[in-house]
Amino acid sequence: MKKILGLAALAGAGYAVWTKVKADREERELWAEVTDSFGGNTFPETGTSTTA
Repeated sequence: MKKILGLAALAGAGYAVWTKVKADREERELWAEVTDSFGGNTFPETGTSTTA
């Protein structure tokens, strides 16, 4: 009986972690979509020159 309860607790914890990872991934994709629509990086990288 303890093994079944332990497995159920482990499965519940695994499900909670999976839903958190999935939500974080979706939020990251949303932010990437929003920020990419502004033309990418708006600030030049250090060490690069914008004048020719």
